[in-house]
Amino acid sequence: MKSLNLSPGVKYIILSTIFFALMNIGVKYIKHIPAHEIVFFRALVSLVVGYALIRRRGLNPWGNNKPLLIYRGIAGTIALIMYFYTLQQMPLASAVTIQYLSPIFTILIAGIMLKERARPIQWLMFLVSFAGVVMVKGFDTRISMLELSLGITAAVFSGLAYNFIRKLKDHDHPLVVVFYFPLVTVPVIGLYTATHWVPPAADDWLILIMIGLATTVAQIYMTKAYQAEKAANISNFNYLGTIYALAFGFFLFDELIGALSLAGIGLIIFGVVMCTRCGSKTA
Repeated sequence: MKSLNLSPGVKYIILSTIFFALMNIGVKYIKHIPAHEIVFFRALVSLVVGYALIRRRGLNPWGNNKPLLIYRGIAGTIALIMYFYTLQQMPLASAVTIQYLSPIFTILIAGIMLKERARPIQWLMFLVSFAGVVMVKGFDTRISMLELSLGITAAVFSGLAYNFIRKLKDHDHPLVVVFYFPLVTVPVIGLYTATHWVPPAADDWLILIMIGLATTVAQIYMTKAYQAEKAANISNFNYLGTIYALAFGFFLFDELIGALSLAGIGLIIFGVVMCTRCGSKTA
């Protein structure tokens, strides 16, 4: 059988989704460790790796547009804490898919921050995705309204963070923008973590390090993918994450998703994909 002839960009994005899936598994596996503590250790690893990469490139780690960099860091921190919490409390596939609402919120927030108006068809796809959210919640009694609300809020703050990143594109190097996330997260979350400490077991330490490394590698491959290929050609591969989550949720965590909840997950992905594709046609 001939090997698949995949472009470098597609190979990078597939590798990125695999490492993000490993991150999700790690967070789910150590659900006895609070989400804020996992975010702290994840950021600590990213801080060390990010600083080394910046020094290697001879960049100024403090950046140029510090207010926007800090806002991006705060938005990303809030989003990640809420997302990690939902990973721990909700079925894996549901938590991952609800986070995929972030591209829609990115478009909606861009209308305010960047004066980029959404097309009517994009609003329709937005409603389709939220119909999927309602189905996922309505047919899965394991998901509480609090968990669903936190998952949606995490997607909102992710969308906000992406818009700050877009506003920074003419001011700071991408490595500096990435570096500011842990630079903000470590001191902000570190103080709270120190006063609400849950001692990790020996195995937990290995998983915490794995989460930080997997996330860093995933971000590097994702960056390389979007540099090597048009976004329209690779963005849909991100939704491999839902397939991974369904498989890992079933085999590792005994999570079975009902047919109607699966249909809701499908609606969410369909709405997001169509919304972003309609937007890219006008770009």
